[in-house]
Amino acid sequence: MTTSLPLEESATTLVVTERGDSGARPDLCIAMTYEQRQRSRLRLILADGTPLALMLARGERLLGGSTLRTRCGKTVLVEAAAEPLSVATADNALVHARACYHLGNRHLPLAIGSLEVRYLRDHVIDALALRLGLKLEHVDAPFQPEDGAYAGAHAHSHGH
Repeated sequence: MTTSLPLEESATTLVVTERGDSGARPDLCIAMTYEQRQRSRLRLILADGTPLALMLARGERLLGGSTLRTRCGKTVLVEAAAEPLSVATADNALVHARACYHLGNRHLPLAIGSLEVRYLRDHVIDALALRLGLKLEHVDAPFQPEDGAYAGAHAHSHGH
């Protein structure tokens, strides 16, 4: 849940400022959608009603299973929230490869599996998937798409 809380720390707001140790036992858990996990500044409410302010380095993305540390030392486990997804299944590798090419060419976040591709539900993309010969199923499930070819690459040089 997004709220209008200020991002400043208050007596009741937990402020996340860094990634935590993934081996640490979490004090708290928060389910976040794919869109929320892409943001470096975000206000959320934990299940117990505690406000949480996320303030990470710009461009830092979270995955389900990431852990965060608050300024007061608490560890927060990020879970990928269930979202409305389309699961497009191919009968063979060629149909699957063509579908991944055409869907990826639309710069959609995709979770690619063996003869399967998942994406955030969209009726226009569903129609394309059907035209490409895929079978569709709609589910509510966590979404953890591919990071992309340049994930983690923060800088490069053009001095060729």
